[in-house]
Amino acid sequence: MSWQPPEGVNEYLKATELCDCDNAELQRKAKELVKGAETPKNAALKIFYFVRDGIPWSLDHCDTKASVTLKKRWGDCVNKTSLQVALLRATGIPARYHQGRIKREWVKRIVTRFMYNRIPEIIWFHSWCECYLTKRWVACDSIFDEALFKAMLNEDLVTREQIPSIDWDGENSLIVMKPWFIEGAGSFPSLDDVFRKAEKEIKRPRVPAQLFGRFFLALSNQHTDRLRKRK
Repeated sequence: MSWQPPEGVNEYLKATELCDCDNAELQRKAKELVKGAETPKNAALKIFYFVRDGIPWSLDHCDTKASVTLKKRWGDCVNKTSLQVALLRATGIPARYHQGRIKREWVKRIVTRFMYNRIPEIIWFHSWCECYLTKRWVACDSIFDEALFKAMLNEDLVTREQIPSIDWDGENSLIVMKPWFIEGAGSFPSLDDVFRKAEKEIKRPRVPAQLFGRFFLALSNQHTDRLRKRK
């Protein structure tokens, strides 16, 4: 890498508790991903497609560190955004979170009914990544892996009219969830407190958190994996 970040964007390059871009393993992965990239755009594209397809969409706790999502190799919109932001920052590309409110109906049939009923009707903590390229901020939403997106199309869970593409060209903004979008809450260098609040507001059965993570999330994610395999 031979590029330098522009001035005035230091807050979008810093590590936070959940966006731990200073984690050694995450930095090694970032370096591996952008090897051979000659421009920030090419590096951002390599990171985007890794997070999009290398981290399949599955439910997880909102307050999961980016380095943990990298190790797990799966995560939801919040987890994937944190990882994408962290990898970009680790390579010197300014990146931030955009938070918005969306309707939960998009996730119906992608997760189990049990989990669907415990997701708020209005998901106010939905997020996607924006990175600073060619002197402007560009949205690069990596929420759906290609396998899941194809399965969703085949099962008529979404249409091409709703989501024309999940590909990103490194120049134009990609925001995948527009059909279910209600309103934006703005862009931020960190959403640590937001994610912790969201984690508390998800309705859970009265069982220990460890059991919830191992059992109920696992059952729902198995349901998602079965759908993915029907592509």
